[in-house]
Amino acid sequence: MVVAADSLVWELVKNNNSFMRKKNGHTSRSGSIRFSVERGNLMSRSTYKYSGLANSKTVDISATDDNRASLTIKTKKASTSGKSGKASIALNKSFRRTEKTILSQATDSFYRPDLKNAALAKYSAVYRSNRRAKGVKKPVPVKKGRA
Repeated sequence: MVVAADSLVWELVKNNNSFMRKKNGHTSRSGSIRFSVERGNLMSRSTYKYSGLANSKTVDISATDDNRASLTIKTKKASTSGKSGKASIALNKSFRRTEKTILSQATDSFYRPDLKNAALAKYSAVYRSNRRAKGVKKPVPVKKGRA
């Protein structure tokens, strides 16, 4: 792969790429919203800040098959090696210890401190869904009509 500046890559992929999902707004004032489903995009928004394609340093938190979570970050050789340029860290401890791991790996070590809130929010959502999948926490029943 050719090494290119992050801003140049963003200019090339911002209007059209295979990961983009466009949703039309309900009114003419609200316009359309662009989402993105690539790996490394914590908020699933198609913006330069959250882009997993355009940034050389990305953070991704995802659920694994065995109802656990993993933290994936790009390594230094990611620009030339493709798939093998990612380091994956298992997040299988308690919530507070995992939170400390996310902060130390992704934000405190000057990797991507701007993604601190987004990373913690994504981990909270993955943690909640994994607890429901394991059966530890029951899903909230839907209330229908009057009580």
